[in-house]
Amino acid sequence: MSMHDNRAVRRRTLGLLFAGAVAGALPQARAQAPKTIRIGYQKYGTLTLLKGRGTLEQRLAGKGIAVQWTEFPAGPQLLEGLNVGSVDFGTVGEAPPIFAQAAGANLVYVGYEPPSPRSEAIVVPKDSPLKSVAQLKGKRVALNKGSNVHYLLLRALEQAGIAYADIQPVFLPPSDARAAFERGAVDAWVIWDPFFAAAEKQLGARILADGAGLVANHQFYLAARGWAQQNPELLKLVIDEVAKVDEWGRANPKEVAALLATQTGLPLPVVELATTRYSFGVKPVGSDVLREQQKIADAFANLKLIPKPIAIRDAVLAAR
Repeated sequence: MSMHDNRAVRRRTLGLLFAGAVAGALPQARAQAPKTIRIGYQKYGTLTLLKGRGTLEQRLAGKGIAVQWTEFPAGPQLLEGLNVGSVDFGTVGEAPPIFAQAAGANLVYVGYEPPSPRSEAIVVPKDSPLKSVAQLKGKRVALNKGSNVHYLLLRALEQAGIAYADIQPVFLPPSDARAAFERGAVDAWVIWDPFFAAAEKQLGARILADGAGLVANHQFYLAARGWAQQNPELLKLVIDEVAKVDEWGRANPKEVAALLATQTGLPLPVVELATTRYSFGVKPVGSDVLREQQKIADAFANLKLIPKPIAIRDAVLAAR
């Protein structure tokens, strides 16, 4: 055998040894790396309670699964995180998943909370001359684009006989919107709890209209489609823990307010007001709520607020 042949044999042997070492190491590395569920949440609501209670971590610890929590300022930003793969599961209002689905996000509805229409409102400064929604014509109205309050604004304007084109929407996330509201840079603000309650308690904001009689204001639980398909048992377990914390929340309003105040850093009176308007009781997604979602999606499509009409049923996991 020539020297060249010897070198070729050695290279093949080393290659086989290396491949074997890698093949042997990979399963072990996978076994050592803990599985993680990545949950997106906002500064309020059931998932904030679940995080504060720590019960999901306790239940998953024995299964070797960790929980990674990421806070988002609003639903659209949370669903962008889900769309780009940094979040597996999260909760948002009615409008964000519609905007996300229209933009091509591969998400699925996996549960929802009962209506809480009084948890969002159109507010004006305490000394504002505005007394009705009809007087918003030509005015600057702050809101987070694509959040639940976007649909509340549409419905309130519709009821008042004002075209959406007749107001000046100013799209700002809650913190920036509050700053604009405080300095008088906008005439009104469409906002949800607990920011809504904080505006009432801390700024004396006055309600022009809340969601009662206009919108349901559901909170939805959503998941990345691929993650939900690959982890059906884990998804079921998470929803079960959400149901348990909902049950606890209904029975313990004072404890809920105290825990949310700790988790959010908001004053207790603000959170106590917000919790009086919150609804607990996660439910499976059924045809009734999907029909309601479709109406909202159609309204946004008609106003060209989303790039194309969508079918909400396309964002539901097929029954197995």
